[in-house]
Parts: sequence; structure tokens; C-alpha cells
Amino acid sequence: MTTKPYSYRLFARSDYSAFWALFTDNLVNLMVLSGVCQFVFQMPAEIVYGRIVPGAAIAIIAGVAVYALMAKRIAEKTGRDVTALPYGISTPVMFVYLFGVIGPIYWATQDALLAWQVGIGAGFMGGIVAALGAIVGPFLKRVTPRAGMLGTLCGIALVFIGAVPLSQIFENPIIGFASLVIILWGLIGRFRLPFNIPAGLLAIGVGTFCAILIGQSSLEIDGIGFYPPLPYLGDMIAGVQYLFANPELFLVLVPVQIYNFIETMNNVESAEAAGDHYPVAVCQVTDGVGTMIGAVFGSPFPTTVYIGHPAYKRLEAHAGYIIGVAGVIAFAAFFGFLAFINGLIPVAAAAPVLVFVSVSLITNTAFSVRTEHMAAVAIAIMPHVSSFLVTKWGSLHNALRSSGVEGLPALGDPQLTAAMLMEGAHYDGHLALAQGAILTGLIWGAIVAGVIDARFRNAAGFAFAAAAMSSLGIIHAASLQLPQLDGITLGYLITGSFLFLYPLVAPKEDLVNRIIVPDEPDLMPQKQQPV
Repeated sequence: MTTKPYSYRLFARSDYSAFWALFTDNLVNLMVLSGVCQFVFQMPAEIVYGRIVPGAAIAIIAGVAVYALMAKRIAEKTGRDVTALPYGISTPVMFVYLFGVIGPIYWATQDALLAWQVGIGAGFMGGIVAALGAIVGPFLKRVTPRAGMLGTLCGIALVFIGAVPLSQIFENPIIGFASLVIILWGLIGRFRLPFNIPAGLLAIGVGTFCAILIGQSSLEIDGIGFYPPLPYLGDMIAGVQYLFANPELFLVLVPVQIYNFIETMNNVESAEAAGDHYPVAVCQVTDGVGTMIGAVFGSPFPTTVYIGHPAYKRLEAHAGYIIGVAGVIAFAAFFGFLAFINGLIPVAAAAPVLVFVSVSLITNTAFSVRTEHMAAVAIAIMPHVSSFLVTKWGSLHNALRSSGVEGLPALGDPQLTAAMLMEGAHYDGHLALAQGAILTGLIWGAIVAGVIDARFRNAAGFAFAAAAMSSLGIIHAASLQLPQLDGITLGYLITGSFLFLYPLVAPKEDLVNRIIVPDEPDLMPQKQQPV
């Protein structure tokens, strides 16, 4: 009797719904970056749609090819269905590159071509940093509690992937609600739709139909043409040379790429929590190399494993959904259909799909970590709330300036900060938490999880590591700096010292037995052996 070998299908019917969710995520990013480059940085359409967008498509194709093959290999090795890792342009890092690298060059020189050249040079150098994350990634994954890694992802999901699209739905409720109810019905409620129509497709279709009825959808065909992806080695080298001539730009570039490879590590952990095990080092190299390939072909923006694997796993997707996204994005990029899609599909029609991805990630985290570790998840979320506030305060300040308000003090001005504090807006504290929020969330999630498990040495190690990073400006600072002993660094040293010394002097019974806090559920592990 012979056993039939397991054969993994790259494409499954369940890939359709997952396709629309991931496609929407990538599409929104491409819409945002192309709009900012064209209308804020005054880049001509030839650069935006002829170079940046096709380059981004090449980067996505390169990464998707690796992750599809990786899913197939792991599935055939384990003999079970595997969901490929979602992949695309990193949303948080995209904004840093837009307004921390490209923007300052454009505003200082008013030279859109130079800003793009520096952007792709920074993308290439950043890809090298991201790939080097493979050296430390496996170690970090081994010592970092799952609650810390998933908790900081929940923070990003809550405020940027969930809250922002939800606000866009309420800005345009006729379109947004019509699309949102389909998502609630088919993806969150998990009811079968008529004719097995994918919920994401139906949601976007219904929203777009409503937009056409009320005149908020347009058919722009002017930009349709053929835009082949071409290497821009000369421009990229010029951008790298500018970076080395102005090394202060590396102070922005290096920390954000550290953030990027940490994000990859966290997202791989999220996939593992959902049941699919991927080698974190290979994923970090893939993301770094994908970013470098994109830079060579004209895209400044780093790529990464996306947040949301648990959502696609829940939809029972295989690898076809990421292959489909890569194919459609490439077709739209190479033939100029991105501008057409921008006009046809309103943001409010696509936003509910992102809300689902956010909700699914947070829900999966609640089931993936031990109940007592939800305290660690909660504290890991908080720095991202600060990041959101600081981002929106900056947007408000820019909007006031753009509307003609004169004499505005800059954000961070001592008098303005004091006035904000009087109104209950703690700018300095939120700014410190916002700078390096993903690392800060991970660190505090790990510290809290370590304390809960009585693993005081592990918790102390994270506190001391945070002190070193704070001293160098990797977290809680706008840029890298020479080591310094500021208040936050000293605070981490005090925290780490206490956590390290406490188990050495505490009575053994205090380390083993836990007290019950009134009006709180007793979720703490009892008889936990301290480490």
C-alpha cells in the first residue's frame, strides 16, 4: 500500500477573498506615495508613474516570488496547507522615507529629481541594513516574548491600519458604510455570500458603485500607456553619493531600517502564532534584497512582510493571493492604470478591508498569547497611540501653515509645548514615546511579560538594552547621537537594576506566591519558578 504524496496547491478558491484584502493594502500605499510625490514634492508624472511605481512593482514581484516558493516548500515538507506571508511596501517606513528623507531634500533644494535620486539611494542603503537584520533576528526572536512582538504590532494595527481607515469611512459614510457592512457580513461574521463571491471584492465593488451613483468616482485615462521597469543605476549612485556627502541623513535612515527588520521579525512571529513557521533570517534577507531591487528600478520605498498574516490564514489562503496581487499591481504599474484606479475606487470603499485586517490581527493576538500576558500586549500598544498623536499634531500644524496662518511657532517650541501642557496635551512625553515606537512597544511588552513570568533577568536585559538604545538615539530621539545619559536613559538603568537585583534579595516565597488584587481576575500564574 502506497501513501499518496502531499501536493500543495499554490492557488485555492479561498485565495480570492485574501487577494482583495492584500491588494487593497498595497493599492492604498501606492495611491498615497504617488499622490504625495506628485502633488507635495512636485515630482513630474514621468518620475512618479514611469519610475517609482514600476520600481515598486518589481520589488513586490521579487519578494512575492520568494515567499510563494517558501510557502510551497514548507507546505510540502510539513504535509499541510500553509498561507504565504503577505508582502508589500512598509506603511510606517514609507511615511518616514517620504517626510524624513525625500521631503527635506526637496524643501531644501526645490529639486524634485534630486529628491528622487536621494530617495532611491537611501532605499538601496536601507535595504542593506534591513538584510543585515538576519544576523540578529533569530536571536531576538528567541529571547523576546511573543506578547512583546505581537503587542507592538497590535499598536500599529489599531491606530494606523484600523482607526485611520475607520475615520475615512465616517468621512464618506454612504460609500464607507455600504462597503463596511459587506466586510462585517462576509469576513468578520464569516457568513457565506451569494454565489461564494469574495467579500473583499463585493465590498469594494459595492462601495465603488455607490461612488459612481453620487458622482464621487471618475474615469481618468490620460495616464494609461506603457511604462517598462528600467534600472536607474546612475541616478541611484548619485543619490548614494549625496548621502555620504550629507551623512546626517543616515541618522534618519539607520534607525528606521532597524525598525523595518524588527517589523519583519514581529510579523513572522505573528504568522507562527497563527500556525505557519517561517525562518526569520531568510525573511529579513528577502525584505532587504527586495528593497534594494526596487531601488535599482526607481522605487525609494522599503518592502517588508506585512502585518495581517493571521487574517489571511483565517481566510484559508494559500500562496495564490500574493501571486495575484503581484500580477495585478505589476500590470497596473507597467501600463499606467494606477491613476485610473485612483480615480475609480474611492478610499472609503477600500478602507473597510483594512479595518478587517486590523481587527483580525488584534483578535488573533488575544488567542495567541497567554491570558495573563494581555497586560504586556496592552502596554506594547501604548507607544503607537503616542506616535499617532504626534503624527496628527504635525499634520494639524502643517494644515494651519498651508491655510495661511502666519507666525506659527514650530512644534517643540518651548512656549507652545508649555501651552499644550496647560491644555493637557503632553507633547514632550508623547514625542519621546513616538520616536521608535515599534521598538519601545516591543521592549515594554517584553519587560512586562518577563515580570509576569518572574523572568526578572530577561526583563532586566530588555531594560538595559533600552538604556543603550535610548543613549544612542535609536529610540526616544529624532536621530542617532553620541552616547549620553539623559533622563530616559537613566530611567531605564534604574528599571534594569531593580529587575536584576530584586530576585537576589527577595524572600523565596515572595518570588513564588502571587497576591490577589481586589476587583481584578486572578489570572497570574501560581508557583512560577523565577528566572
